[in-house]
Amino acid sequence: MINFGRRQFFHSAIIGAAAFAAPGFAHDVIFQSGTGTPAGDGPSPILLARAKAALDTHRSRIHVTDRLAIADFSKPSRDPRFYIVDLKSGKATSFLVAHGKGSDPSHSGWVQSFSNSHGSEATSAGAYMVGETYFGQYGESRRLLGLEPQNDQAEARAIVIHPAWYVNRSLIQEQGKIGRSQGCFAFDQNDIGQILQQVAPGTLLFADKA
Repeated sequence: MINFGRRQFFHSAIIGAAAFAAPGFAHDVIFQSGTGTPAGDGPSPILLARAKAALDTHRSRIHVTDRLAIADFSKPSRDPRFYIVDLKSGKATSFLVAHGKGSDPSHSGWVQSFSNSHGSEATSAGAYMVGETYFGQYGESRRLLGLEPQNDQAEARAIVIHPAWYVNRSLIQEQGKIGRSQGCFAFDQNDIGQILQQVAPGTLLFADKA
Protein backbone atom coordinates (compact mmCIF):
# COMPACT_ATOMS: atom_id res chain seq x y z
CA MET A 1 0.00 0.00 0.00
CA ILE A 2 1.22 3.54 -0.78
CA ASN A 3 2.51 5.40 2.25
CA PHE A 4 0.26 8.46 2.46
CA GLY A 5 1.79 9.93 5.62
CA ARG A 6 5.09 10.22 7.42
CA ARG A 7 3.77 8.72 10.61
CA GLN A 8 1.89 5.46 10.84
CA PHE A 9 -0.05 3.72 13.52
CA PHE A 10 -1.00 0.08 13.27
CA HIS A 11 -4.12 -1.03 15.01
CA SER A 12 -6.21 -4.23 14.83
CA ALA A 13 -9.93 -3.60 15.08
CA ILE A 14 -11.51 -6.68 16.62
CA ILE A 15 -15.16 -7.09 15.72
CA GLY A 16 -16.78 -8.88 18.64
CA ALA A 17 -20.17 -9.53 17.13
CA ALA A 18 -19.76 -11.90 14.21
CA ALA A 19 -23.36 -11.36 13.21
CA PHE A 20 -22.49 -7.88 12.00
CA ALA A 21 -19.53 -8.96 9.89
CA ALA A 22 -20.31 -9.66 6.24
CA PRO A 23 -18.77 -12.90 4.94
CA GLY A 24 -15.40 -12.57 3.27
CA PHE A 25 -14.42 -9.26 4.87
CA ALA A 26 -11.16 -8.87 6.76
CA HIS A 27 -11.73 -8.52 10.50
CA ASP A 28 -8.37 -6.93 11.27
CA VAL A 29 -7.75 -3.44 9.96
CA ILE A 30 -4.35 -1.75 9.94
CA PHE A 31 -4.69 2.02 10.20
CA GLN A 32 -2.40 4.51 8.50
CA SER A 33 -2.66 8.30 8.79
CA GLY A 34 -3.18 10.55 5.78
CA THR A 35 -1.09 13.49 4.62
CA GLY A 36 -0.52 16.05 7.36
CA THR A 37 -2.43 14.11 10.01
CA PRO A 38 -0.94 12.60 13.15
CA ALA A 39 -1.12 8.89 13.76
CA GLY A 40 -4.41 7.86 15.32
CA ASP A 41 -6.48 4.84 16.09
CA GLY A 42 -9.15 3.39 13.84
CA PRO A 43 -12.91 3.90 13.63
CA SER A 44 -15.13 2.41 16.27
CA PRO A 45 -15.42 -1.36 15.72
CA ILE A 46 -19.18 -0.83 16.08
CA LEU A 47 -19.19 1.60 13.14
CA LEU A 48 -16.94 -0.67 11.10
CA ALA A 49 -19.44 -3.48 11.61
CA ARG A 50 -22.38 -1.20 10.72
CA ALA A 51 -20.60 -0.03 7.58
CA LYS A 52 -19.97 -3.62 6.48
CA ALA A 53 -23.62 -4.46 7.13
CA ALA A 54 -24.70 -1.40 5.10
CA LEU A 55 -22.45 -2.49 2.23
CA ASP A 56 -24.15 -5.87 2.27
CA THR A 57 -27.64 -4.29 2.45
CA HIS A 58 -27.03 -1.87 -0.43
CA ARG A 59 -24.87 -4.18 -2.54
CA SER A 60 -27.22 -3.93 -5.52
CA ARG A 61 -26.52 -0.19 -5.75
CA ILE A 62 -22.88 -0.11 -4.69
CA HIS A 63 -20.42 -0.79 -7.52
CA VAL A 64 -17.20 -0.71 -5.49
CA THR A 65 -17.23 -3.62 -3.05
CA ASP A 66 -13.56 -4.02 -2.13
CA ARG A 67 -13.41 -0.84 -0.04
CA LEU A 68 -15.58 1.56 1.92
CA ALA A 69 -15.30 4.91 3.69
CA ILE A 70 -16.28 5.63 7.29
CA ALA A 71 -16.74 9.02 8.96
CA ASP A 72 -16.56 8.32 12.70
CA PHE A 73 -18.30 11.33 14.22
CA SER A 74 -17.88 9.90 17.70
CA LYS A 75 -14.50 11.65 17.54
CA PRO A 76 -13.70 15.38 17.63
CA SER A 77 -12.86 17.32 14.50
CA ARG A 78 -9.22 17.64 15.56
CA ASP A 79 -8.77 13.90 15.00
CA PRO A 80 -8.33 12.24 11.57
CA ARG A 81 -11.71 10.49 11.75
CA PHE A 82 -12.47 9.73 8.09
CA TYR A 83 -11.27 6.25 7.15
CA ILE A 84 -10.88 4.59 3.77
CA VAL A 85 -10.88 0.86 4.43
CA ASP A 86 -9.50 -1.67 1.95
CA LEU A 87 -11.60 -4.75 2.69
CA LYS A 88 -9.29 -7.13 0.84
CA SER A 89 -6.05 -6.20 2.55
CA GLY A 90 -7.59 -5.03 5.82
CA LYS A 91 -5.69 -1.71 5.58
CA ALA A 92 -7.11 1.77 5.99
CA THR A 93 -6.01 5.40 5.76
CA SER A 94 -7.33 8.23 7.96
CA PHE A 95 -7.96 11.91 7.17
CA LEU A 96 -9.39 15.01 8.75
CA VAL A 97 -13.03 15.74 7.85
CA ALA A 98 -15.37 18.55 8.87
CA HIS A 99 -18.93 18.21 10.13
CA GLY A 100 -21.84 20.59 9.62
CA LYS A 101 -22.50 23.79 11.56
CA GLY A 102 -25.98 22.62 12.44
CA SER A 103 -24.56 19.51 14.09
CA ASP A 104 -22.32 21.61 16.33
CA PRO A 105 -23.93 25.04 16.88
CA SER A 106 -21.51 26.06 19.63
CA HIS A 107 -18.48 25.03 17.55
CA SER A 108 -17.23 22.69 20.24
CA GLY A 109 -15.48 20.47 17.70
CA TRP A 110 -17.87 17.59 18.44
CA VAL A 111 -20.99 16.45 16.59
CA GLN A 112 -23.94 17.00 18.90
CA SER A 113 -26.74 15.88 16.58
CA PHE A 114 -27.60 14.88 13.02
CA SER A 115 -30.29 16.23 10.72
CA ASN A 116 -31.69 15.45 7.28
CA SER A 117 -33.67 18.71 7.08
CA HIS A 118 -33.20 21.39 4.45
CA GLY A 119 -31.61 24.52 5.86
CA SER A 120 -30.24 22.74 8.92
CA GLU A 121 -26.59 22.94 7.77
CA ALA A 122 -26.16 19.71 9.72
CA THR A 123 -24.41 16.45 8.96
CA SER A 124 -26.66 13.49 8.19
CA ALA A 125 -25.88 10.02 9.47
CA GLY A 126 -26.23 6.80 7.50
CA ALA A 127 -25.03 5.11 4.33
CA TYR A 128 -24.28 7.07 1.17
CA MET A 129 -23.37 6.08 -2.35
CA VAL A 130 -20.58 8.23 -3.76
CA GLY A 131 -21.69 9.82 -7.00
CA GLU A 132 -20.20 11.68 -9.94
CA THR A 133 -17.38 14.19 -9.94
CA TYR A 134 -18.08 17.85 -10.65
CA PHE A 135 -16.30 21.19 -10.32
CA GLY A 136 -17.99 23.63 -7.94
CA GLN A 137 -17.09 26.65 -5.82
CA TYR A 138 -14.49 24.63 -3.90
CA GLY A 139 -12.98 22.96 -6.95
CA GLU A 140 -13.10 19.28 -7.79
CA SER A 141 -15.82 17.64 -5.70
CA ARG A 142 -18.00 14.55 -5.64
CA ARG A 143 -21.75 14.18 -5.17
CA LEU A 144 -23.36 11.93 -2.55
CA LEU A 145 -26.65 10.04 -2.65
CA GLY A 146 -28.22 9.16 0.70
CA LEU A 147 -29.43 5.56 0.82
CA GLU A 148 -31.48 5.69 4.02
CA PRO A 149 -34.45 7.67 5.38
CA GLN A 150 -32.13 9.58 7.72
CA ASN A 151 -30.02 10.96 4.85
CA ASP A 152 -32.21 10.64 1.75
CA GLN A 153 -32.23 14.44 1.25
CA ALA A 154 -28.46 14.58 0.81
CA GLU A 155 -28.56 15.08 -2.94
CA ALA A 156 -31.30 17.74 -2.72
CA ARG A 157 -29.37 19.49 0.06
CA ALA A 158 -26.18 19.40 -2.05
CA ILE A 159 -24.28 17.39 0.57
CA VAL A 160 -21.03 16.49 -1.17
CA ILE A 161 -17.34 15.69 -0.76
CA HIS A 162 -15.20 18.81 -1.32
CA PRO A 163 -11.93 20.45 -0.23
CA ALA A 164 -12.03 23.44 2.14
CA TRP A 165 -9.57 25.98 3.51
CA TYR A 166 -10.94 25.52 7.03
CA VAL A 167 -9.78 21.89 7.27
CA ASN A 168 -6.06 21.82 8.09
CA ARG A 169 -3.53 21.12 10.84
CA SER A 170 -2.74 24.81 11.36
CA LEU A 171 -6.26 25.51 12.60
CA ILE A 172 -6.00 22.62 15.04
CA GLN A 173 -2.78 24.07 16.43
CA GLU A 174 -4.42 27.51 16.75
CA GLN A 175 -7.86 26.61 18.11
CA GLY A 176 -7.88 22.89 18.85
CA LYS A 177 -10.37 22.06 16.08
CA ILE A 178 -11.06 22.58 12.40
CA GLY A 179 -13.86 24.61 10.88
CA ARG A 180 -17.40 23.48 10.11
CA SER A 181 -19.15 22.88 6.79
CA GLN A 182 -22.79 23.36 5.82
CA GLY A 183 -23.33 19.64 6.18
CA CYS A 184 -20.82 18.50 3.58
CA PHE A 185 -17.86 16.17 4.08
CA ALA A 186 -15.11 18.78 3.74
CA PHE A 187 -11.42 17.82 3.58
CA ASP A 188 -7.97 19.34 3.73
CA GLN A 189 -7.02 20.71 0.31
CA ASN A 190 -3.81 18.68 0.53
CA ASP A 191 -5.80 15.46 1.00
CA ILE A 192 -8.62 15.86 -1.50
CA GLY A 193 -6.67 14.28 -4.37
CA GLN A 194 -6.18 11.08 -2.37
CA ILE A 195 -9.79 11.14 -1.20
CA LEU A 196 -11.19 11.46 -4.72
CA GLN A 197 -8.82 8.81 -6.04
CA GLN A 198 -9.76 6.24 -3.39
CA VAL A 199 -13.40 7.11 -2.75
CA ALA A 200 -14.49 6.57 -6.33
CA PRO A 201 -18.03 6.84 -7.71
CA GLY A 202 -20.01 3.81 -6.59
CA THR A 203 -18.23 3.52 -3.21
CA LEU A 204 -20.15 3.25 0.05
CA LEU A 205 -19.59 6.05 2.57
CA PHE A 206 -20.94 5.44 6.08
CA ALA A 207 -21.26 8.23 8.66
CA ASP A 208 -22.45 7.98 12.26
CA LYS A 209 -21.51 8.01 15.93
CA ALA A 210 -20.89 4.82 17.89
